[in-house]
Amino acid sequence: MDLERVQRLLSRVGPRLSALLFRAAKRLPPVARRLEAEYARIVGRLGEEAGLDSSGPVTTRLPAAGLPRAEVLAALEGASAREQRRWQEGFASGAVYHGDPGHIDFLNRVYAAHSQSNPLHADLWPATVRLEAEIVAMTAAMLHGDAAVGTVTSGGTESILLAMKAYRDHARHRRGITRPQMVVPQTAHAAFDKAAGYFGIELVRIPVDSAFRADLGAAAAAINRRTIAVVASAPSFPHGIIDPVADLASLAAERGCGVHVDACLGGFVLPWAERLGYEVPPFDFRLPGVTSMSADTHKYGYAAKGTSVVLYRDRALRRFQYFTTADWPGGLYASPTFAGSRPGGLSAACWAAMVSLGEAGYLEATRRLLAAASAIKEGAAAIPGLRVLGDPLWVIAFASDAADIYRIMEEMSHRGWSLNGLQHPPAMHLAVTLRHTLPGVVERFLGDLRAAAEAAAAAGRENRGAPLYGVASSFPVRAVVDDLLERYVDHLFDV
Repeated sequence: MDLERVQRLLSRVGPRLSALLFRAAKRLPPVARRLEAEYARIVGRLGEEAGLDSSGPVTTRLPAAGLPRAEVLAALEGASAREQRRWQEGFASGAVYHGDPGHIDFLNRVYAAHSQSNPLHADLWPATVRLEAEIVAMTAAMLHGDAAVGTVTSGGTESILLAMKAYRDHARHRRGITRPQMVVPQTAHAAFDKAAGYFGIELVRIPVDSAFRADLGAAAAAINRRTIAVVASAPSFPHGIIDPVADLASLAAERGCGVHVDACLGGFVLPWAERLGYEVPPFDFRLPGVTSMSADTHKYGYAAKGTSVVLYRDRALRRFQYFTTADWPGGLYASPTFAGSRPGGLSAACWAAMVSLGEAGYLEATRRLLAAASAIKEGAAAIPGLRVLGDPLWVIAFASDAADIYRIMEEMSHRGWSLNGLQHPPAMHLAVTLRHTLPGVVERFLGDLRAAAEAAAAAGRENRGAPLYGVASSFPVRAVVDDLLERYVDHLFDV
């Protein structure tokens, strides 16, 4: 029995009953064996599509004697050189947001100068601690939070997790809430699902409207006395759409709860887009109801990978993010984020990126970015059967009424492109970066997109392209997709 047959059988019943039947069937050894075989086939194909490196020698034990440094460097530099072409030439969605060799070399030099620093030890590396404080202050000022406070984190997911942990603990201590919930649009980042799972917060998901913005009526109906935070995206990862932050913030303030604005993608674009004359709705600390924000310095802040900023309107809320203990035999311990030791070199490189670009640098980068995105939206609209979802600025989602969009994505991958697959509805997106502003990249993307759409339309809809998204969008039981994802992550660690 393959997955398609299981799908046909379970699609005849409701989702709850189908889930129960699937869990029961998985306990039968013959069914379990067939399912594992199907999973292995799909996961193997996913690995092939991802281009996972299976060439060359495999190291599973420490060498008896250390390898010569020149040999180690040659191996690592060779791997880097093999992987650079696609993102350097603009074939990737997001991933590398600046990419200029001079900028990368500059950040690498900064990192090397601070590679041994660790802000956990403020007495040894006070300069690194000061750099992090300045990163937070500069980011807060950019987002109109002159009195806002925050911390540097390892990325957008940690920023979101820390904020939700702070809201949970604040609500428990100040409001007596022991069964917390958060109200989250269905287009919000998966990090909020992770926070709900990690911290025991009930996640109340609300729909979005036809423009892919959070539905205000649904938000109003969902907020209750147990709500600790309402989430808004600026913009959302899937479709690049800014939620109605002002209305959500006003609603939340009336009900006595906070609003977290996930500006991981837009925090370092929207302020400059507004200054360039683009229509940007209010989304930041100018709105009194906004109580926290996240903004990724390692995306459009153009820092090295591994830094983000989480911000709070005041110190009182930020303190619930911290962890402290006073009775450990090792001494007094306090940590502002999840990690104890942290790489000070990344914070130094982040600070260097921000001050070396300055306002003029971010304005020019945003001007180029949005010009390229506008050309891509206009060109895509001219391709028969293809449409852009909503009205995004630079994270552009494509759907198709004429062909399987996942087949179009697969056709694009055969032409070298690495795009993001979406679901609900089936779509794919391109997060435009400075790599796409290089001469000829927009034209190459649009030419390949037209050819991919034509090839997919000619093939029809009998076979889905990207296998995981095909299963996820059509299978009635979420457990199947969870099984596949778990096995795919297992596959990433196989040698």
